[in-house]
Amino acid sequence: MPSGGMWRIYGPVILIALAGFVLTLFLMDPAPPKKIRFGAGAQGGAYHAYAERYQRLLAEQGVEVELVDTAGSIDNLRLLEDDFLDVALVQGGLSGVTERKQLRSLGGLFEEPFWVFVRSDLAVDDFGDLKNLRVSIGPEGSGTRALATILQTEYGGEWSDSARAALVSADAEAALRKGELDAAAFAASPQAPYVQSLLRADGIRLLPFDRAEAIARRTDGLSSVTLLRGIADVGADIPARDVPLSAAVAQLAVRSDIHPAIEAVLLDAATAIHAERSLFAPAGRFPNVHNADLPVSSQTTRYYRDGPSFLRRYFPFSVANFLDRAWVLAIPLLTLAFPLVRAAPPIYRWRVRRRIYIWYKDLRALEDEGRSTPPGEPRVSVISRLEQLQADIGQLDVPLSYTDDLYRLRGHVEFVKQLLRTAPVEAAVTA
Repeated sequence: MPSGGMWRIYGPVILIALAGFVLTLFLMDPAPPKKIRFGAGAQGGAYHAYAERYQRLLAEQGVEVELVDTAGSIDNLRLLEDDFLDVALVQGGLSGVTERKQLRSLGGLFEEPFWVFVRSDLAVDDFGDLKNLRVSIGPEGSGTRALATILQTEYGGEWSDSARAALVSADAEAALRKGELDAAAFAASPQAPYVQSLLRADGIRLLPFDRAEAIARRTDGLSSVTLLRGIADVGADIPARDVPLSAAVAQLAVRSDIHPAIEAVLLDAATAIHAERSLFAPAGRFPNVHNADLPVSSQTTRYYRDGPSFLRRYFPFSVANFLDRAWVLAIPLLTLAFPLVRAAPPIYRWRVRRRIYIWYKDLRALEDEGRSTPPGEPRVSVISRLEQLQADIGQLDVPLSYTDDLYRLRGHVEFVKQLLRTAPVEAAVTA
């Protein structure tokens, strides 16, 4: 196929395909951000330790995570609403109507028990018995205080101001040990140093929540857990019996407009980090969507049901994300390109043959002119023009597969020349 002919036929097809590809790049969803801001809580806390693990895993996928130190779950929710954060760890049970409109949950990650330690000399059997005692429920803006307030409302009645002291964890532990408090509440991981210390402290005991299951059924984002006998220290038999507790389920909260690709890579990281067993859950229980109190996106639901997408299983993050964004527009692009590619060969054949057959118009005109011209000088002029026509045809450049059509045309020109040399005048005139 001659290069010039190929370009004239396939060139427009290639240009249309390239134009469609460029249009696809402009119209498809924007690329995900390369950097996100992650609300990590206070340094030294469980949330911050988990945030650092997310930071390492996302860095392996080419996403930079900036850790933002915050006061805790309440602060994280506020900063998410203000678009200052992209993602944050938040305690379950704290979201309201506004948060549910603007934020989404990527699932529950782990349980944070609500620990209430009381002095052993007090006749306290239930959380509701603390209404008029000296109780620390955490500083303003903390997840502990928010959860304690919810539970105080659930138990009902009037709670005295003394039952709502606002001490940070370390100060509350010290005050309880000194007898300056009757009880102290903490929403924290069982690995928190003050929890481990108070579980072993003399004169202090852990208050059970016998109605934990009922509370979990009534409040989104909460669950009931059991601190098994001896699980903190088997040899020392700590605790000495099974203790039911209410627990908030920590979850990964994101803005509702977060890029789907970032959502997917966060879900991958959450599965890698939180599928491990803990004191309260067997391996594989978390992450899940069962205790989320924020709306869960369809992609998150699908992820927990089916696992990562096909592209995420077999391609690196950047490649999978590009293909995932491009396929929606690639389908109509291929739909357009397929008929163009199929139409190109017939168009090419028609153009090549047209370059040959168009000469038959001149040949027919010269034959008619020669037949109507008497022999002699006039007819010789027509034959001379036929020879020139034959020479011009000899300059045609066509593919080898069309050579037979070219030689057939040249043979027809020769036939007309011989015909005019021998045709009688009568035949010429009659014609």
